[in-house]
Amino acid sequence: MVLLAVALLLPVPYVKLSPGPTFNVIGTDDGTPVIAISGAQTYPTTGALDMTTVSELGGPRGGLTFIDAIVSWFSSSSAVIPSSLLFPENLTAEQNKTRQQLMFSTSQSDAVAAAMRYLNRPVTTQLVVTSVVGDSPSAGKLLPGDEIVSIDGVAMKVPEDVVNTVRSKPIGTTLDFVVSRNGVNSDGVISDGVQSHMSVTSVANPDDATKPYIGIGVGEYYSAGFPIDFTLQDIGGPSAGTMFAIGIIDKLTPRDLAKGRHIAGTGTIDADGKVGPIGGIRQKLAGARNAGAELFLMPATHCAEAEGHIPDGLRVVPMTTLAQGVQTIEDWTAGKPVASCPVTGS
Repeated sequence: MVLLAVALLLPVPYVKLSPGPTFNVIGTDDGTPVIAISGAQTYPTTGALDMTTVSELGGPRGGLTFIDAIVSWFSSSSAVIPSSLLFPENLTAEQNKTRQQLMFSTSQSDAVAAAMRYLNRPVTTQLVVTSVVGDSPSAGKLLPGDEIVSIDGVAMKVPEDVVNTVRSKPIGTTLDFVVSRNGVNSDGVISDGVQSHMSVTSVANPDDATKPYIGIGVGEYYSAGFPIDFTLQDIGGPSAGTMFAIGIIDKLTPRDLAKGRHIAGTGTIDADGKVGPIGGIRQKLAGARNAGAELFLMPATHCAEAEGHIPDGLRVVPMTTLAQGVQTIEDWTAGKPVASCPVTGS
């Protein structure tokens, strides 16, 4: 009996997904605007444009017991799935947190680009360090957010330039990075776009000893010609991108998209405004309705998955682009017909 009791309380290699909190992207969180825009004309907004989240228990964080898993299987708004389907093998809790934060930051950058392009406004593109592996040659030298200007005197324009430059040199080569850094550096010194030289010596790649490795992720960071800041803390993943983009558009135009109504949604987004798939759609549908949403926008690819799990009173509309999502909101608040997912209960 004792062994059975212990077994029931031991962590299991599964993850429980349940509805998480929602955040109004045109509203505030703890008194601070979720999207803070300065240096540009903004307009009043009403109603709510909620981004939705999924709460996770288990996986790299641990904590999911056999009893928790059994109970969750009987909840229509929860799901229990193998950890291996969500997380790479041997991923630590800290690595997962960093991974989620990186995706969240990237989604914000892409949302800015998509919104600005929708509004036909200029977009600035920078080649930046997106992540630094803790025990890599770059640790303590390069920082996430550093703009990579050049390597060994050669200008870097796109992420592939950095990859090709590092891999074109023998393992053990010391590379001279010129980076432009904003904010506070590793020594606590405040800088404002000051260019610095950083020497990084490559080592053998842990996954392929024949290739040089310096331990950074590189990507394109997009910004407007004025500050757009996202203030939510302790949120991860890329699925808020579409609602962030819609929120930016609402704040920068006199349309008042929601017109006092409660709207929610989810979807990744790329810099050109293409909406992509997400995880936990059933939990996000439940979370949106629990928060009071009447209309829910989601990637069209999830219509079949949502079948039979759409809460009463929630109108679910598929989208494939940012422009389609904005048009859906305008049509719905104007009382015009909108296309629903071809599933029962939509």
